[in-house]
Amino acid sequence: MEIFLVESFAHTRDRLAEILATIPQAHLAGHAESARAAIAAILEKKPDVVLLALKLDDGSAFDVLREVHAREPGIDFYVLSNYPSEPYQRYAERLGALAFFDKNEGLEPVRRLLERRACLH
Repeated sequence: MEIFLVESFAHTRDRLAEILATIPQAHLAGHAESARAAIAAILEKKPDVVLLALKLDDGSAFDVLREVHAREPGIDFYVLSNYPSEPYQRYAERLGALAFFDKNEGLEPVRRLLERRACLH
């Protein structure tokens, strides 16, 4: 299972990469820090999964979802945010995100989901 990370903060991106390394059958396909770079890389690489931070250097997860999900609906998007409000979650889901995770609760729920997802791949 190929996973692409979109996260502006290096510390969080590094932590997510560490988590991915513990999941059998998961492989980090690449990463981006901005919406513009993420859109180009995701469309080029076509990973199975994208972990997508809500706030990015030059935009948001919403920009990436709007641009990529319509063109590549087979990619699974999961949004991560320090701002877990219900309106953000509902909007992300309307744009194609499968789940919305609160970073403040830690990354273990993300790991569990990806581990289950990798078993299906």
